[in-house]
Amino acid sequence: MKLNLIKTNKFKGYLKVWGAPISLLIFLFLFGALGYRFTEGWDWGDCLWMVLITITTIGFGEVEVLSSAGRVITFLIIGGGLFVVQLTLQRFIQLSELGYFIKLEELRLRRLIRRMKNHVIICGYGRTGKEIADKLKSEKISTLIIENNSTRKTEAEEKGFNVLLADATMDETLLLAGVKNCRSLVVTLPNDAANLYVVLSAKALNDSCRLIARAANEEAASKLKLAGADAVVSPYVAAGRTMAASALRPIAVDFIDLLAGSDCEIEEFKLIDDIDKIEFFRSQHETFFDFSKRGEALLLATKVSDQLMGNPKNKVSISPGMILIFLGSQEQLNRIRVRLLEVLVKKT
Repeated sequence: MKLNLIKTNKFKGYLKVWGAPISLLIFLFLFGALGYRFTEGWDWGDCLWMVLITITTIGFGEVEVLSSAGRVITFLIIGGGLFVVQLTLQRFIQLSELGYFIKLEELRLRRLIRRMKNHVIICGYGRTGKEIADKLKSEKISTLIIENNSTRKTEAEEKGFNVLLADATMDETLLLAGVKNCRSLVVTLPNDAANLYVVLSAKALNDSCRLIARAANEEAASKLKLAGADAVVSPYVAAGRTMAASALRPIAVDFIDLLAGSDCEIEEFKLIDDIDKIEFFRSQHETFFDFSKRGEALLLATKVSDQLMGNPKNKVSISPGMILIFLGSQEQLNRIRVRLLEVLVKKT
């Protein structure tokens, strides 16, 4: 009932906006056709065709030579056509000043967002947000940007991004951006307090969403982690570590850069914490899983209780809360998901 009411109100709005120009145009066609019918005696097809070429000023020749009365009708049609065109232009200008076309664009964006699934939300299109957005675009990942600065919004839209002009700290904004259906949310606002506020809101709205936040210092980073952020990055700390790694282990850094431009990805799978489901899964399948078989992704490391074990044996005994880190193509990673039946995998 509510949906029908919304559609009815929208139809009334369109009718109010375009009712006068359309009505005048229809009246002009009928008046002209009737005028030619009575003055020239043409059939209705010729009458309507004459009205059309007169209004549009196409310049085709007349159907037949006009009489004096027919020329008067033509003069009235031309005058009426100019009036309708002027009225239509005025309505366009009025609608533009009232923000009508902006509202139409907002409605289009909202419909698009409602269809988005498994996308990445970026809060803030500053220097950090731009780099993240460009990277996601190169990886062809569906991305939505939340920005409250109209200049930055325009800049992002010029690059082809979908941008929501709103305050990311508001719950209604996050819900509108599809926080309940996204794969991860990246918070890159310049203010640590605002970042903390967004993380708290997003965590309450979707506990399974992966949250990545920007922090200016260590104190802010610790608070963001307490608030529920899965990963906290300080641009200064990250830059320092990258530069140090380039100095000490340049090949490793080059390897990561090469991965960014290839079909291979490094992805982590976090198993659920429910020990009963783990034990039931073990009872239905083999206790140890050999990921080297069937041409699946390469198991790089496992992580249990903050203890990372690199280059583990191919046969792994799964446990509650374990994180498995794999290297492989999307097809290979998808086979890993299928093999674990996705019952045991917690979205990260």
